[in-house]
Amino acid sequence: MSNVDLRTPKQEGYIFPAEWEKHISTWLSYPHKEASWPGKIASIFPSYNLFIKELSEVENVHINVNSEEKKSEILNQLKANGTNINNIFFHLFRTNDAWIRDHGPTFIKNANNEKAVVNWEYNAWGGKYESDLDNLIPQQIAQYLSLPVFNAGIIMEGGSIDVNGVGDLLTSKSCLLNENRNPDLNQSQIEEKLFNYYGVENILWLEEGIVGDDTDGHVDDMTRFVSADTVVTMVEPNKQDENYEILQHNLHLLKQMRLLNGKQINIVEMLMPSPQYYEGERLPASYANFYICNNKVIVPMYKCKEDDKAVYLLEEVFKDRQIIGIDSTDIIWGLGSFHCLSQQEAD
Repeated sequence: MSNVDLRTPKQEGYIFPAEWEKHISTWLSYPHKEASWPGKIASIFPSYNLFIKELSEVENVHINVNSEEKKSEILNQLKANGTNINNIFFHLFRTNDAWIRDHGPTFIKNANNEKAVVNWEYNAWGGKYESDLDNLIPQQIAQYLSLPVFNAGIIMEGGSIDVNGVGDLLTSKSCLLNENRNPDLNQSQIEEKLFNYYGVENILWLEEGIVGDDTDGHVDDMTRFVSADTVVTMVEPNKQDENYEILQHNLHLLKQMRLLNGKQINIVEMLMPSPQYYEGERLPASYANFYICNNKVIVPMYKCKEDDKAVYLLEEVFKDRQIIGIDSTDIIWGLGSFHCLSQQEAD
């Protein structure tokens, strides 16, 4: 493995592919931190393991675990639920928490189909939690795969951006411009990093994130690219709900935006689920936290009347993929869902 610091991915012809492009695998960091699901962690594993089962049917799944004992325990659970064990690979890469979308590597590719890893710095959403082990994960994975590493040198989380693979990147000001991330960088300097390390040309800025999101407003809870020119964006129909104005404002911004090719964005509006609470705390439940894998889209479900509407809408958007809804009512107590819990590796 070589470390590449002098030249950027963009200079070397690398881009971050869109999530719907073919994967060779999905990377996961298996949940173990009880403080992320206080009083409830045991209840998340049936849904989490079902997520692994669905992934294993269409691509390899690499799972970071903290011990050999945990590996054996997980393997027995996966065998019991019918997971394709031939596609499961465990790694003794210790983590602080499960949110590999944010602490994992960004897998980039060039025109010759060569892959590399961007190693961002990670401080657990502005120093809210411990992150020393998580911050090592990109380098460990790159070393395992013998991939070159580009060290970006700034705090960045995968859930804070979304790309269409042809030059456009969506993000939010409330997160990327938050002083708890990169206080020494202004907006244009952060944009320069996005251009150089994701290989994009056009930054599309939303504003605030949804209520209950402790990441300060990750875009993967609000608005997602589903094709080169189309996004799905969450809207809240109840004007009394605290998410109503936030999401209406972002919808207004989306309507004003132009893609790199100069065209307006095709906007598909998706209804938010009914408000989800646990112990009086509003949770960041959103259908936008879906994960696109090979031939499937895995969507969080919340046992409410909007679930079926979300599945139907995504079936219309992703006509060539199976839409799989998995219960996330316990998982969301950790303040994230299936997209936050996964990181794709392009083929």
